[in-house]
Amino acid sequence: MAGLTSSTIGRKYAMALSAIFLLIFLVMHLSVNLLSVFGADAYNNASQFMGYNPLIQFVMQPVLIFAVVFHFVMGFVLEIKNQKARPVKYEANNPSHNSTWMSRNMIISGAVILAFIFLHMYDFWFHEMNYKYVDGLPIEESRFWGDLHAKFADAWRVIIYIISFILLGLHLGHGFQSSFQSIGARHPKYTPVIMALGKWYSILIPAGFIFIAIYHFVTQ
Repeated sequence: MAGLTSSTIGRKYAMALSAIFLLIFLVMHLSVNLLSVFGADAYNNASQFMGYNPLIQFVMQPVLIFAVVFHFVMGFVLEIKNQKARPVKYEANNPSHNSTWMSRNMIISGAVILAFIFLHMYDFWFHEMNYKYVDGLPIEESRFWGDLHAKFADAWRVIIYIISFILLGLHLGHGFQSSFQSIGARHPKYTPVIMALGKWYSILIPAGFIFIAIYHFVTQ
C-alpha cells in the first residue's frame, strides 16, 4: 500500500480502486434499502442477516469503513498535491470551456458528501452499534423497518438526504468515468459504453435513495 501511494499515479490508481469498490457497495446498499418499500418483513430479514452475520460485521464492515476513509483522504491529498504543483494559474484559462464545473469541484462535492456520511452513520450505524454492543439488547428482527421508517418522519432530514444524493449524483457523474480511466480502462470501443453506464448509474442510484426517503416520509 505504501508503494502504491508513494507516487501521483499510484495514488490516483489506489483512489480509483477504492471508488470502484464503493460503486459496487452503493448498488448493494440500495438493493437492500429498496426492500423496505416492498414490505417490512423482507427488509427486516435482510437487515437481520447483515446485522448479525460475523463475516459482514467483522470483515466486510471494517473494509468498507477503510475504503470510505481512504477514498476521501486520498482525494484531499491529491487536491493539495495538485494545488502545490501549480502555484500560479495559467494566464489564459477558460475553465468553463476546458472542463465541467463538477470535475473542477470534486473536492467540494466530496466534502459535502463526507459530512452527509457522518449524518447517515449517526442516524443508523451508531444507533446499531449502541443497540448491540453498548446496551447489549437482544435480537429483535422486527425493529429494522421501524427504525428506518421513523428516521424519515421529519421533513428537514428528508430534504438533507435529497440534497446530498443530488450532489452524490453529480459527483458520480464525473467520478465513475474518471475511476475507470485511472485504471487504464480507456479504449475507443469501450469508453462510450463506460460513459453511458456512468451517466445512468449517477442518475439511478441517487434517484433510488431519494425515492426511499420520500416514500417513508409520505407513508408516515
